[in-house]
Amino acid sequence: MKFRPLHDRVVVKRIEAEQKTAGGIIIPDTVKEKPQEGEVVAVGTGARDDKGALVALEVKAGDKVLFGKWSGTEVKIDGQDLLIMKESDILGIVA
Repeated sequence: MKFRPLHDRVVVKRIEAEQKTAGGIIIPDTVKEKPQEGEVVAVGTGARDDKGALVALEVKAGDKVLFGKWSGTEVKIDGQDLLIMKESDILGIVA
């Protein structure tokens, strides 16, 4: 990818939701919600604190994360649908 986010921004690729329920029922596209789980593709250099020191981000490329339903800005880069969001929009890392 030829995109590098700035400061405390993170680029996330959504992980596609399951097409079926656990019981085998197929979920139509019209009622599916956008998944709130994704994989970190790229991270910025970090945020600055009150004294101007650089604070490194806790997430790194390859981490699977959970984020809020309305988090981030949707963009299309190199034909991929991605989200750009601040690290503070990420709720946690999935182990």
